[in-house]
Amino acid sequence: MHFYKYQGTGNDFVIVDNRAVNHSTLSQERIHRICDRRFGIGADGFMLLNNKPGYDFEMVYYNADGREGSMCGNGGRCIVQFAHDIGIDRTNFKFLAVDGEHLADIADGLVSLKMVDVAGIDSFETHAVLNTGSPHYVKK
Repeated sequence: MHFYKYQGTGNDFVIVDNRAVNHSTLSQERIHRICDRRFGIGADGFMLLNNKPGYDFEMVYYNADGREGSMCGNGGRCIVQFAHDIGIDRTNFKFLAVDGEHLADIADGLVSLKMVDVAGIDSFETHAVLNTGSPHYVKK
């Protein structure tokens, strides 16, 4: 398996170009082993870049434990840069992730990513919970 390692804002990811659909059947255990920092490659997450009609690509994201995860913003920025690096030659991207469509731009070496709009914030005494495509816990 050919893989690439990218990092964004302190999170690191193993990314695989899966446009030829060679790696769609990786097990949860295998992805977990790949992400293991002592015995694998080591990563916060694992991503597949797939073909998707109507989009530049599809992002399939797995947490380090091997389970498919919610949208990851840092991972999204990394996979956009990866798509550009492997020849999807554009500056504006439209891709699909588990939470829906995302738009991204590359300008001056920086990747900007549009996350889904926050629909609501559940506020508690000591924290708040909101969803940007991925649930976020915010301590007050």
